[in-house]
Amino acid sequence: MHPAMRGIADLLRLHFFFAWPVLFSSGYLLATSVYGLFSWYDLARVALIGLFGFEAGFVLNDYVDRTYDARDVEDGKLTKYWRIFGTRPIPQGLVSPRQALGIFVLLVAATITLIATLPYPHSVYVLLILIYSYGIEVFYQVRKRKQCFPLAQLAGRTDFALFPVAGYLCLGNPDVTALLYFLFFYPFAQAHLGANDLIDVKNDRAREMNTVTTLYGLSGTSFWIAGFTGIHAVTALIFMTRLGWIAWAGILLGLCLLIVANWKISRSMTQDTGLKVLPLFHVTMLIYALSIGLDAVL
Repeated sequence: MHPAMRGIADLLRLHFFFAWPVLFSSGYLLATSVYGLFSWYDLARVALIGLFGFEAGFVLNDYVDRTYDARDVEDGKLTKYWRIFGTRPIPQGLVSPRQALGIFVLLVAATITLIATLPYPHSVYVLLILIYSYGIEVFYQVRKRKQCFPLAQLAGRTDFALFPVAGYLCLGNPDVTALLYFLFFYPFAQAHLGANDLIDVKNDRAREMNTVTTLYGLSGTSFWIAGFTGIHAVTALIFMTRLGWIAWAGILLGLCLLIVANWKISRSMTQDTGLKVLPLFHVTMLIYALSIGLDAVL
């Protein structure tokens, strides 16, 4: 494969492409259980909004952090996990900053075009979340370079938590169910971020990034992950009051996987352990999204 194509694949984290439309669509499908009006056309449209919008966020992440990503000092275990060819495309010259910015603009343009086809006021809801999410992503990347309190992490992961909520708002309104989905997903996003920081601690220190792990150490990161997992369990039980038995089963299974992940981290607070348990977080996310979506349509 041509180096530029490998670079673009890694820029987009292409082997994870299927996860983002599934997560985004879970919100839309949940909204159909509340408001009705399901259609395959709308589901396809919503899935593409989720795909293009999230991929644009990946490109923005790399573009903003392009100078700092050149400072990686180890074998890039987390890079190899997230990127199928294990490259940092912009620092390695596979994709130029200008090309990356062009890809970002194209993806955002496609996303906004699709959002514009949504009925009012849902198009406005989703567009506002899109603008906020890209803004807070830049804040996250810049703020974590110099902070003594993890504000970047606490604020920055609101974009991930709002992602399935935006899918809900493609059809639904800003109601209690949307709020409960956000409160359910936000602590999960924080626990997931802690696992990422645990794995990438050497690179973050070399890049002088103030992440959860560089601020609080390995044991502090373990408490961060466990604490937000506990909060997530509580908000999950509240969110489940709005869901049926299929979603209940999926959420309970996901919580069991998170307990296993926390147990493994507590026994061995190392980068290698973090890398081993990170797939448990991603499988949990998929189980959540699929069970919520299936629960809504069956």
